[in-house]
Amino acid sequence: MKINLICQYYPPEVGAPQARLSEMAREWVKQGYEVTVLTGFPNHPTGVIPPEYQGKVFMEEVVNDVRIWRHWLYATPNEGFFKKTFAHLSFMASLILLSLFRGERPDVLIVSSPNFFSVISAFIISRLRRVPYIFEVRDLWPGIFIELGVLRNRYLIKMLEAVELFLYHKAALVVPVTNGFAENMIRRGIPSHKIKVITNGVDLDRYKAGQGNTNQLRAELSIPEDKFIVLYIGAHGSSHGLQKVLDAAGSIQAERDIHFLFVGEGAAKKALVNSAKSRHLLNVTFLPGQPREKAVSFYHLSDVCLVPLRDVAGFSTFIPSKMFEIMACAKPIIASLRGESADILMKSGAALVIPPENPEELVGAIKILKGDSRKRSQMGQSGCAFVKKHYDRKMLARRYLDSIEKLCC
Repeated sequence: MKINLICQYYPPEVGAPQARLSEMAREWVKQGYEVTVLTGFPNHPTGVIPPEYQGKVFMEEVVNDVRIWRHWLYATPNEGFFKKTFAHLSFMASLILLSLFRGERPDVLIVSSPNFFSVISAFIISRLRRVPYIFEVRDLWPGIFIELGVLRNRYLIKMLEAVELFLYHKAALVVPVTNGFAENMIRRGIPSHKIKVITNGVDLDRYKAGQGNTNQLRAELSIPEDKFIVLYIGAHGSSHGLQKVLDAAGSIQAERDIHFLFVGEGAAKKALVNSAKSRHLLNVTFLPGQPREKAVSFYHLSDVCLVPLRDVAGFSTFIPSKMFEIMACAKPIIASLRGESADILMKSGAALVIPPENPEELVGAIKILKGDSRKRSQMGQSGCAFVKKHYDRKMLARRYLDSIEKLCC
């Protein structure tokens, strides 16, 4: 069976979509399927295309036996709504112009959001090539942007929601990554038999408990051995409420052995760095985004990891994929969120779950875990066992394949 997978973001870029899709593709190839990924030239989140990819309109490469077709797109940093939207539109157009009839006709086309507009290109390609398409939903777009206040024009909102529902209905199968997303779709008239939830998970071969020596990394960062490390790693965006984490860092400065480490890039990072400087927060360090292979070392360097989201109703249906990586590394979590992800974390025993955007609660949770190493160890081990049982990416990839086979046979 031939599978074509459309996604704007793909390794060597780092992020949750890239990890999910590349690991799924790799597992599908191991199961004997031919997988071709249609993506853009890597540039996320900095907007800088690596030298080996510059000056090209189209490029083919093979990585881990997965064939990759890279397409030109407008490269821009992950900040500014209109620039990012134009980048998404350019990728949509590039796919159609460069790869509408490229290669043999696949048996199925899978398209993954985020990037709502790439789903439009998938719909066009599927109709012209007479191939069913699967709509994988990683974000309820445009719904979450409406709740965040990014989209306000009611006519534009109605138009985008109409296109969203049209694309759901025309898909042969809709694959949301959370049960909350699925319930939202069913309430809006999408037949339940067309929906198959395949959650995010973790590559257990990459993320392991007690892996690696972190002494070298600690020395590189000039972090003394006696520091209690509170880690946030991931996108520094409008969704994560990181300003409230800085507020917590400011209120706990007197405890000089606690240090906050922020690792990643995003639209909100510049403002966060400036805020920390203006407040003279000496217990905070910001680092750039890291390659996936080094992210594991940061998890192991930490004493506790943060999984925060804004206090927005729509986020109750989200499940941050980083929480599975943290659990696989047997590290305790402080989760500032509500809803489905909170339920999973409480069931796992891996986290202290607190209200989102609440610096006082965050400080209290940090102090609890700092003062109880046995509790931290128990939480880490519980999370590790839980994620191995329920969120192994290989298991999820095979479950995904079962749905594809039922659709195509």
